[in-house]
Amino acid sequence: MLVDALDEDWILSERQVLSLLDWIRQQAGGSRSVYPFLVTLAEGAIRPSEARSLRVRDVVLRSGGSGELAAGYRGQARVVPLRPRFAIFLRGWINDAGLRKDDLLFPGARGGRLSVDAYMGLWEQAQEAVLPHDELRDWRLGEPVDILRESSLARWLRQGVDVATVAELAGVAPAWLALRYPYCFRLGATEIDWERLAQATRLPEPTGR
Repeated sequence: MLVDALDEDWILSERQVLSLLDWIRQQAGGSRSVYPFLVTLAEGAIRPSEARSLRVRDVVLRSGGSGELAAGYRGQARVVPLRPRFAIFLRGWINDAGLRKDDLLFPGARGGRLSVDAYMGLWEQAQEAVLPHDELRDWRLGEPVDILRESSLARWLRQGVDVATVAELAGVAPAWLALRYPYCFRLGATEIDWERLAQATRLPEPTGR
């Protein structure tokens, strides 16, 4: 399994994600789908290609406020649970946009799939407006929206969410997570009691015949 480790410095903080999304929310014009599309990448940690293919029928919204989203990648389907606030957000978006069951959840300007150009333009403007400019000039300008998913996965791991659960939600193997975000698996320095360990693993004394 060949997986490139994502440097810890690339991960966006929760505050940065909220600031970026809020900046995009306040922008007038363009595709109305861009903001809810990006929120979904951050909330559900799904891939942009998955989100662009979602249809309204892939979202289950229950009366109690919970829900789930059916995502899929390379023929592998999975269910992503929706937190109540996010479920309410999606319900509002579907109603306000007048979307029907078979419609794309995030349609482009002409009703087809949301184009990469439609959201990357606003995303790049948001990065320039929100992120620190000393970092921006070095490496962060133009970072793809995939970083929203990456940052959420790393945050869940840091918060102690079970690795198997994160892997299932993301549609990846647990080993992929360990290779991609090694800093989320660092253990604090511990003092090993070598004498006790030796006693515990001691082989039985040989007995004479």
